[in-house]
This record gives sequence, structure tokens and C-alpha cells, in this order.
Amino acid sequence: MDAFLNDLRDLGEPALRLIAAVIVGALLGINRDLYGKPAGFRLCALVSLGAGLITVITSDPHVGLADPNGASRAIQGIVGGIGFLGAGVILHEGRDNRVRNLTTAATIWISAALGIACGLGSWKMGGVAAVLALLVLSFGLRIDHALFGRFGGDDDKPDKPE
Repeated sequence: MDAFLNDLRDLGEPALRLIAAVIVGALLGINRDLYGKPAGFRLCALVSLGAGLITVITSDPHVGLADPNGASRAIQGIVGGIGFLGAGVILHEGRDNRVRNLTTAATIWISAALGIACGLGSWKMGGVAAVLALLVLSFGLRIDHALFGRFGGDDDKPDKPE
């Protein structure tokens, strides 16, 4: 019984890291859902959770592997692998072959990065990055329109939320 209770105590911090990963991923995904984009709440929350879980397993000796280089290799794999998932939402459409959903692809990527930060327990850096990502997603289009309306030409002007 004591071993079981010790195991539960050891899982407290890693579980908190995973919960935080789901929350930050979900917040980014909600923004994508509000704009009707293909990758939303569930996808971003799951990407962040998956990245956080892999990071926790490879970096926390109480939970998984004790290899000091394991987290570094896992993070490299996550970053590369998520790029393929993000590429899946990018579309080329129309006669001018316009590229769409780049912001959504970047949101998938930052969801993974935030999951990694949470998985490592890097609370301050993860918190700052999450706030910055939400600010960019929430106000970036308005800033884009303001800047392009003032300084850009008609060909480069963003026309609708990505």
C-alpha cells in the first residue's frame, strides 16, 4: 500500500504538467474553432498533451526513462513530426494558387512547443509563450489589416482570417 501511495505522490507533478499542456493547447484550439479552421480545440489539445506526455516520460525519472539525453531526442522528434501534421492543413487553392491555413499550421506547431514546455515543467516560459501566442492569434489579423492598409499594396493584403 505504501508503494502505491508513493507512486501516486510521484505522479502529482507530472499529472499537473499534462493538465497544463491540455489547457494551453485547448485555448489555442478554441481560437482556431472560432475562425472555423480545420484544426481546433481537440486537435490542439491532443497535440499539446501528446508532446507533453512524451516529454514527461523521457525527462522525469519518476515516471519513465532516466536517460539524460532522452528528452532532447524526444523533443527533436516531436518538432519534426508535428511539421508533417501542420503541413496536412495547408491548402493551395484558387486560380492564383493562394496558400491557406498557414496560421493554423503554426498553431499546431506552437501547441506542441507549449506541450513540451509544460512537460518539462517550464512554467514561466510556457506561460509567457502561451499568452503571446493567444495575443497573436486574437489580434494579429487586425494588426495585419492595419499595417497592410497603411503600408502594403492590394496584392499583399490579407483578406480573411487564417
